[in-house]
Amino acid sequence: MTDPQTMADALIEAERARTPVVPFTRAHPFLDAETAYKAQRLVVEHRLQDGEGLIGWKLGMTSRVKRDALGIHEPVYGRLTSGMLVPAAEPLPLGQLIHPRAEPEIAFLIGERIEGPVTAAGVIAATEAVVAAVEVMDSRYSDRFRLPDSIADNAAAARIVLGSRPCRPSDLVDLRLVGCVFRSRGEVVDTAAGGAVMGDPAAAVAWLANTLAAKGEHLPAGSIVLSGGLTASVPLIGGDNVTAEFDGLGSVEVHS
Repeated sequence: MTDPQTMADALIEAERARTPVVPFTRAHPFLDAETAYKAQRLVVEHRLQDGEGLIGWKLGMTSRVKRDALGIHEPVYGRLTSGMLVPAAEPLPLGQLIHPRAEPEIAFLIGERIEGPVTAAGVIAATEAVVAAVEVMDSRYSDRFRLPDSIADNAAAARIVLGSRPCRPSDLVDLRLVGCVFRSRGEVVDTAAGGAVMGDPAAAVAWLANTLAAKGEHLPAGSIVLSGGLTASVPLIGGDNVTAEFDGLGSVEVHS
């Protein structure tokens, strides 16, 4: 079985050198999720040792269509650190990334500590605000990967751009019905609603809280949680700009 530290070291070096590695499951097809999450924690600890702070979590593979396309059968989560936040007015530093892809998401700003077991209603009650977001993902792999690879790679967490119009969930009719139009270079890529994320983005956050609770963890007040991509992601190259426009939450733009 692959050692978590060996996996973490390979991923850290891949990110540093911008040189992707072969997915670990290629040589270790029976790599398990528990080992992969241990590697993920070591990858994140490396960032913390470099002076970043832990600011929240991200969910990945919340779309059944996306999971089926990759042969993955459950969502994954990763951790967000302060170095991943990019101010909306600043260009995205593509030179630091390998395979950057962007997708629109609804981000939750947690107002009260959330401990599982919790329901979607409990998540809403503990949420201070939701805000439009674009997540920029960056796989550190050279080829098609499987669930444990995604987990070890911190669910491809790379950069986050948040909108400037936070809104209390109670001020929106229903998060499941919040519409999104996603554009790349001014052209509409896709449209979706909040329900594209596990039927309800709050249910996705509840899944995360309950999964963390089984490991003795929780979502602290002040955390940011990216609830999962609403549409297919798009690749980013120099000179690109993508925009996500949300009903009631305004828009957020990423340019490179």
